[in-house]
Amino acid sequence: MTAPAPRPAGPVRVLVVEDDPVAADAHALYVRRVDGFEVAGVAHSRAEAVRALERTRVDLLLLDLYLPDGHGLRLVRSLRAGGHHADVIAVTSARDLGVVREGVSLGVVQYVLKPFTFATLRDRLARYAEFRAAAGEASGQEEVDRALAALRATPQSIGLPKGLSGPTLEAVTLTLRGAEGGLTAAEAGAAVGISRITARRYLEHLVSAGRAERSPRYGQIGRPELQYRWLPSAS
Repeated sequence: MTAPAPRPAGPVRVLVVEDDPVAADAHALYVRRVDGFEVAGVAHSRAEAVRALERTRVDLLLLDLYLPDGHGLRLVRSLRAGGHHADVIAVTSARDLGVVREGVSLGVVQYVLKPFTFATLRDRLARYAEFRAAAGEASGQEEVDRALAALRATPQSIGLPKGLSGPTLEAVTLTLRGAEGGLTAAEAGAAVGISRITARRYLEHLVSAGRAERSPRYGQIGRPELQYRWLPSAS
């Protein structure tokens, strides 16, 4: 097996792959605003991305998964088959965890759900840069874990109350964002595979963080249930 080529010093060169011209321009602008990153090019299709990768050095793809000429993961699969080692941050509006699992198996290092703010992408790029900077041989398990934690951490998982975990919070968040009409704690718990009481703790944390809101759901016999809804402004 051929070892990956050493990563060159200097700014991380990012290829923005997005079929919507307005979104592509916005994503490129976001990348340019982050220290240590530069835009290597902008492509609006899988074919354009392939041509760009042939012409210039690309360290990282900011890749929309739904392109007019094929799914973004097809592009990643062909890159890996061709020995291209560029990392990938996937950008998608889909909330299909099966696609997430497939992307992880192909080496997608981060996912960003649309729509997202500059702050969200800046955080992902900063954590990617920290992971990328970890070079050489690890001294032990703790150093490996620390490097991976820098890559996988999200703003939501920082400073969590005792008893809450980052992965479960991400699962609850993903479920709530995908529920247009909102969810009760019981519904969120059933979808994620946790108890209603546990789900409510995570939902209340999202409310406290300003990412969700709660309101009573009437129409049931007895006391009304609390319904939680993701706030679009938190995306």
